Amino acid sequence: MTLLDTFDLTYPIVQAPMAGATTPELAATVSNFGGLGSLGGGTTAPEVLNDHINTLKTLTNRPFMINLMVLSEHESTTLDSEIPAWLSKYYQANNIEIKLPERPALNFSEQLQVLYDNPVPVASFTFGIISAEQVQRLQDLGTRVVGTANHPLEAKEWADIGVDAVCVQGVEAGGHRGGWLPQSASDPLGLLTLISQTRACTDIPLIAAGGIMTGQAIKAIQTAGAELAQIGTAFLTTDKCGINDIYKQALLDASENKRSAETRLTRLFSGKQARGLLNDYLRDFAQYESAHELPPYPQLNAMTKFLRADAKKNFDPEHQSLWAGQGVALVRQERTLELLERLVKES
Repeated sequence: MTLLDTFDLTYPIVQAPMAGATTPELAATVSNFGGLGSLGGGTTAPEVLNDHINTLKTLTNRPFMINLMVLSEHESTTLDSEIPAWLSKYYQANNIEIKLPERPALNFSEQLQVLYDNPVPVASFTFGIISAEQVQRLQDLGTRVVGTANHPLEAKEWADIGVDAVCVQGVEAGGHRGGWLPQSASDPLGLLTLISQTRACTDIPLIAAGGIMTGQAIKAIQTAGAELAQIGTAFLTTDKCGINDIYKQALLDASENKRSAETRLTRLFSGKQARGLLNDYLRDFAQYESAHELPPYPQLNAMTKFLRADAKKNFDPEHQSLWAGQGVALVRQERTLELLERLVKES
């Protein structure tokens, strides 16, 4: 059985579950079209996540996916690092008030409980791996389960606990890296290499993510051994996406040569590797990128949220996290349906 059959899809298109950017309306539009719409729920409080799922169920009767970030209780509750001196100095210089939360991230087990209580067609997981028992419980509820991997060994670990598919995320991908093994950060693999190496160690069905912007790219990853294409950056500049106008304009400017389309893997915003457009923040503090200088994720993420919020309030793209993949030069300002129709026509 192919993943098109498993997920009951018409087209091999998965809209990436980008936390903070995806909306129920975006996901429903993709699902109603015949792809797999997704909602990034990792930064969403359980009660709000439950509401979003109910909204999705009213907007579409087609399959959709909810994505959660796998964090341990220790990771989500521990805030024991000092704010880096350079970040503290920036806050003081710009008169930005900060008040660190009691915990740096939401409780993963409480979010997962929402998926047990209000089952969804597909659930995907990133930043870590869940247990075989958790996979089985979701599947018993009728939920298909997808893991995220940046390295073949991560894909094999997911396969070994019985998931339905693995999304392999190449180094080209925008936003946060989904892997958790040291190899995924120390030696990030390009998508085609990642697909071929993963195919060599497991026959788990694959979804491919990273720099996919066109129908031709969808065909290329299918030829390489993946069944579905997960596309993120291309959706960011469409009408149903929830990012702020300044972020969206920066992406469009990159596609129109009004600003550099150079992207960079960085830990400076969150403590975990993520790819975004190069901006002043990444330039100014590049010297602090090394691992020993930075608090880990999600602690640094909790510390920089005031910087990002201030930049958003002041319409400043240079201190926002402008997550984008290496294909960002190909984004267009268009309706979500237009993008979907174009991808199908090209593939």
